[in-house]
Amino acid sequence: MSNPHFVDLSHVIEDGMTTYPGIPAPHVCDFLSREASRGRYAAGTTFQIGRIELVANTGTYLDSPFHRYQDGRDISQLTLAELADLPAIVLHVEGTRSIDVPALVDLKVRGRALLVHTGWAQHWRTERYGTGHPYLTTAAAAWLKDEGVRLVGIDSLNIDDTTSGERPVHTTLLGAGIPIVEHLRGLEQLPDAGFSFSAVPPAVRGMGSFPVRAYARV
Repeated sequence: MSNPHFVDLSHVIEDGMTTYPGIPAPHVCDFLSREASRGRYAAGTTFQIGRIELVANTGTYLDSPFHRYQDGRDISQLTLAELADLPAIVLHVEGTRSIDVPALVDLKVRGRALLVHTGWAQHWRTERYGTGHPYLTTAAAAWLKDEGVRLVGIDSLNIDDTTSGERPVHTTLLGAGIPIVEHLRGLEQLPDAGFSFSAVPPAVRGMGSFPVRAYARV
């Protein structure tokens, strides 16, 4: 692929922002400020060392099987081949809340990442974002698993309906070892197919989810 065009699909993480109602906001600050560093280095030489405290489910993040299953693989155990440079397609379902099998049946998902464009990212960091979001149905998750999808991403609050405590989409996909990426943005910039998708977190042992810099290479 010559002269690739990169499309950033991640939300910026900022101090005090809300990702998901009820989850604490991240705190971003200096561990060592430039002013404080002046006394440690030669004249004219300063550094900033940052510090961040956050819940793993902050911003645009990836869920590994360990997020749902105690014996599932955590993010450090997922391979780069599962997360980087995946052939991908987009499903455009703006205005649809419950995304079911009929919306999927014409898609060729085997061996590909599926990114679900609902348009919900337009409500990011508003009260609207946290209620009434689009989601996949139980049957849609089962269909995607059976059809051999490699990863599923969505530009919504949650890939599941959160009006009850059940999480069938997480249960089905993560149970099959299929990673999930939530809170994407910018999917309207992508073609329906013919691009690759990457969403790679740092390899932190014991974490089921973690923020990613998700992007497409078109």
